[in-house]
Amino acid sequence: MGRLHVDLRQDLALDVLLEAMAANDTFLFEVARKALLLSPGNGTDTVIYRQDIMRDVLAHPDVLRQCYDLAVEAIEGKRKSHWGFVGNYPSSILYGAVNVLGIFMTVLEKLRELAVAHGAGFESKGLKALCAMLQSEFDDDYLARVRVHLTELKLRKGVLISAQLSQGNEGTNYTLREATYSRPYWLDRLWSKRESGYTFRIADRDQAGAQALSELRNRGINEVANALAQAMDHIHGFFEMLRVELAFYVGCVNLHARLAALGVPICFPQPTVVGTRCLHFRGLCDASLALSMARSVIGNALDADARQLAIITGANQGGKSSFLRSVGLAQLMMQSGMFVAAESFVGELCTGLFTHCKREEDATLRSGKFDEELRRLSAMADRLRPGAVVLFNESFASTNELEGSEIARQVVGALLERGIKVFFVTHLYAFARGLFDHPPDGAIFLRAEHLGDGRRTFRIIERVGRDSYKNRQFRF
Repeated sequence: MGRLHVDLRQDLALDVLLEAMAANDTFLFEVARKALLLSPGNGTDTVIYRQDIMRDVLAHPDVLRQCYDLAVEAIEGKRKSHWGFVGNYPSSILYGAVNVLGIFMTVLEKLRELAVAHGAGFESKGLKALCAMLQSEFDDDYLARVRVHLTELKLRKGVLISAQLSQGNEGTNYTLREATYSRPYWLDRLWSKRESGYTFRIADRDQAGAQALSELRNRGINEVANALAQAMDHIHGFFEMLRVELAFYVGCVNLHARLAALGVPICFPQPTVVGTRCLHFRGLCDASLALSMARSVIGNALDADARQLAIITGANQGGKSSFLRSVGLAQLMMQSGMFVAAESFVGELCTGLFTHCKREEDATLRSGKFDEELRRLSAMADRLRPGAVVLFNESFASTNELEGSEIARQVVGALLERGIKVFFVTHLYAFARGLFDHPPDGAIFLRAEHLGDGRRTFRIIERVGRDSYKNRQFRF
């Protein structure tokens, strides 16, 4: 899907939307890109679940940002610690894991405080579940016990190890023991009536003895060091997952603020299952165009319920391409669980969203524009499934009109037979006229509106008569 995703981003001007979501943060950009491009195929349950979370985060944006910043703080804390330089020795692994887990515990305490303070204000299942987990799994007793264990694992009192002797008096089953002293260790030794075990001391310059003692120490703490490192990785994975999940919603909050400031209408769409052939909206805008122009743009209304094919014609620069982009962007935004740039929007979900738009001449002169169009169409055809949506923008205009019209007619016919919804902006008179005279089931014909004096309104309206197709002199 790599090339097809590149085409989708280019044809829908998706990067403009992504940059508004990212607010100069490359991580937010990548999360938003993947969430939007991989959204086709999501079911209604997933979309509605995300919409509920979206409503919560839009009502509490400051809490969302605090949670996201804490997840970043934990991840950055591990990165900036000495964990990456501690080496492979058990003592070094233990030291690094204890330090990083200390950072994690501090962040978990702050997250739990946010959950306690604001959890009651959330209504979505997702955020309620997150807050309940933080409060139940990381309560005060648990965090206090972890703090105590981390303090003990710094081994400031020394290392107490037990072992067994195997064949040849070789040590085995090395186990780290808890070193608990009610009084300082030297007092225990001073007042003890007898030695609790045998003692030997290593001379200051005995390097071999020091090395042997270090190896014994590492054997004793090896199991604990590995367990602590696994615990650290587990909690680090939780923070990474939390950061990714929250990053998408942070991007949506950023975009919502930008669109609202421009006066662009915003609503939560009503999704329906694949195959319902449901699509009607009011005030639908091209969000990318509004962001590029830094102002609100003309919106469109359409009732295309029970329609599978939309043919859009009209004069150049009349708003056709913008209308096509607005439909594609709204589809992606709805599928990912976002709001859309419209006053109201009801539409069916799709199994895939594809675009096929005209391109400039190949700069390398390896092939003509028509060959390049056919290659892109072939790559797209391999991915199409029933329930997909394809947006065509002046496709097949690079050849002569009769040939281009015939190819367009056959392509559209094949897509409709397979249950694929098609939006087609075209200047091919023979193609548009042929479909208009003999419309397939579920077809609707739209045109870019212009007034009697030739002025364009940049609105797309339904074509209700045949006058516009009487002769070839009609200005598309």
